[in-house]
This record gives sequence, structure tokens and C-alpha cells, in this order.
Amino acid sequence: MSKRDDLIEKYADDLKNKIGVKPDMDLLRKVTIGCGPSIYNRDSSTVSGSDQSELDTVKNNYLIKKLGLPDNSKLDDAIASVMDKYGKSERNKYRAVVYYLLCQHFGKESVYK
Repeated sequence: MSKRDDLIEKYADDLKNKIGVKPDMDLLRKVTIGCGPSIYNRDSSTVSGSDQSELDTVKNNYLIKKLGLPDNSKLDDAIASVMDKYGKSERNKYRAVVYYLLCQHFGKESVYK
């Protein structure tokens, strides 16, 4: 297996065991590929739920630019909801998992078809 496949398995494990969601492996693979090389860097592969500039990056670069959603308070609410699902005490919130959950939250799976 490639390093990317190993990471996808790790993300699927987080979804199953930390969040209690059965992952759609095809969508998870596409979201992970969409993250590009950031998944291989320790710092950029995770999202800090307590860093507002990091959350703004998720909102602007992923939700607005990638998924094409309008900028409104629903975006912030969705990000907060995903952070809560992942768990406040969980240090490593993987970017691909956060993006996957946000994609499903807004029903934007078609972006990856």
C-alpha cells in the first residue's frame, strides 16, 4: 500500500472509532486526494479547533472556494459542529476527516464525482 492509502485507512479509523461514522471510502479517498500534499506534512495535515485563523482557512479555502458555498453563519456553525463531533480533547483532527465531514454535512459530495 502507498503512504496515501495508509493515511486513508487512518482517516477511516478516526471516522469509525472517534466519531462513530461508517465512512464512504470512495468519497474519503477523493477528499483526501483533494487535500493534495498537505496530508503528508505534520502541521498542515491537521486542523486546530482552537485556532481561529485555522478555522477561517477551512471556511474560506474549503467551504467557500472548493464547495462553492455562500459565506454565512451556517458555515461557522458547521465547522463548530464537526469540531465537537471530533472531540475537543482530540489533538489530531485530520484535515481530510474534517473536510469529509463538512462535505457530507452540506451534501456536496457531487463536487468530488
